[in-house]
Amino acid sequence: MALLEISNLVAGYGAVSVLRDLSLQVDEHEAVALVGANAAGKTTLLRTISGIIPAKSGSIKLAGRELIGLPSHEIAAAGVIQVAEGRQLFPEMSVLENLELGAMASADAWTGRAAMIERVIALFPRVGERLTQPAGTMSGGEQQQVAIGRALMARPAVLLVDEPSAGLSPVLVQTVFRALREIHAAGTTILLVEQNVPLSLRLAERAYVIELGRVVLAGTGAEILANPHVQAAYLGRS
Repeated sequence: MALLEISNLVAGYGAVSVLRDLSLQVDEHEAVALVGANAAGKTTLLRTISGIIPAKSGSIKLAGRELIGLPSHEIAAAGVIQVAEGRQLFPEMSVLENLELGAMASADAWTGRAAMIERVIALFPRVGERLTQPAGTMSGGEQQQVAIGRALMARPAVLLVDEPSAGLSPVLVQTVFRALREIHAAGTTILLVEQNVPLSLRLAERAYVIELGRVVLAGTGAEILANPHVQAAYLGRS
């Protein structure tokens, strides 16, 4: 059953359309990866789903509810939560304060914030050691853990994750992806944009390849990873 359904979506910046008649769906409890070159429209898609970029036409539905036209805070309250590229923490606020901001997405999330903080700490023990520390003084990898934790605090129905490995060491990339696998295994639906194509396709049950704002290929993660076009275009294999 489709939890997030996008149909004939057109969106972009000013007069420039980046997404052109794009359609895809993410089923409940599914992990889906978006594959594409820079400027293909992957981040624009996530920002349009979140309401940061207004759609020009088309439809974005969450469990049958139309999201286009809603402000970002209402989309977040409905359960669509984004981990933005570059983490976007409040650097002078403490780690705990950043986490609690995530719980302000809805009344239910705020009421259950103590239990969710414990869940975040179980996923990322390093975060639990730094709760009183200003977020801006942490390493990039630690900040990424806080950013994912902040998103979890909102109790997402759909977690949008944009380039979680950007700028991280290989060890921290594995830490972040291990956490994403645990989050997914616990039942959270994930839509993932990630520059490390093999890693993202091993996490995802299904994937879409986006080129010039359109879906050009869809299949299971394994099928997309084995596709000759994907291997040549994104993995450097002939």
